[in-house]
Amino acid sequence: MRSFLNLILLFSLGSIIAAAQAAPKSSAPSRPAATSADHLPSEATVDAFLHQQFGYEPDLTWKIASIKPSPIDSLAEVTVVLANQQGQQMTRFYVSPDGERALVGEIIPFGAKPFDPVKKTLEKGITGPARGPKDSSVTIVEFGDLQCPACKAAQPTIEGLVEAEPNARFVFQNFPLEMHNWATKGAAYSDCVGRASTDAFWKFVAKTYETQNDITAENVDEKLTAIVDGVGLKGADIAACAAKPETKAHVDASIALGKSVDVTGTPTLFINGRRIGNVDPHLLDVYKSLADFAAKSQ
Repeated sequence: MRSFLNLILLFSLGSIIAAAQAAPKSSAPSRPAATSADHLPSEATVDAFLHQQFGYEPDLTWKIASIKPSPIDSLAEVTVVLANQQGQQMTRFYVSPDGERALVGEIIPFGAKPFDPVKKTLEKGITGPARGPKDSSVTIVEFGDLQCPACKAAQPTIEGLVEAEPNARFVFQNFPLEMHNWATKGAAYSDCVGRASTDAFWKFVAKTYETQNDITAENVDEKLTAIVDGVGLKGADIAACAAKPETKAHVDASIALGKSVDVTGTPTLFINGRRIGNVDPHLLDVYKSLADFAAKSQ
């Protein structure tokens, strides 16, 4: 799914660049850029743009997730969910104040210590189950969704990283995606399990991923309650906890934390604030090097 959508996005980016290069240059004096808040494209305009870009592909659908000012002054940030039979993927692009140009890609932090702001935000906000020394110089944070197939596929790599870095602290934060119909319920159960027993939590997550394909929106309570029983806790108690407003508040706070550090999909990892948005099993050695480098850079 990711490679298919990347091809589409690369095609779109090529079209955008070509259009920009072909556009006539104005001899008029430049004027100060207006703030993006004053020039956000309408949902109808974005939908029309997406139709022109992707309408030729009958199996591809999209949903506009947000239209808001971007971190860079004068640009509007548009986030969309693209989907086909293979799955779904969230992506974003940035629109110029005049509404005539767009950039596909991501805005990355810059500076002498580019990852420190996110690192500090996470240090203050993380509340999920953790493994490893509390005073570790390296903190690895995963934002995950128990219904997410990519999260399930990434777990061997993430576990490999945790095993290779025993001196690092690893924290799991719930980030259920709206596109998944039982992910929020899964997050509620995992929140309650994590607060009841850290050891049981990791077993619960592993078993939920293992049986992910058998869980549906209709049987999720039955399946997750049975998994909880299997990891040594009382399923009925956890089910009751999962239905409480305070549990929803915990999950919502975790989602808000993820959004504050630009999480748009799962799994997303942070190694001392450095964001890894696509966990690749072929890059385990790279992730180890990043963790080692982060420890030495303190």
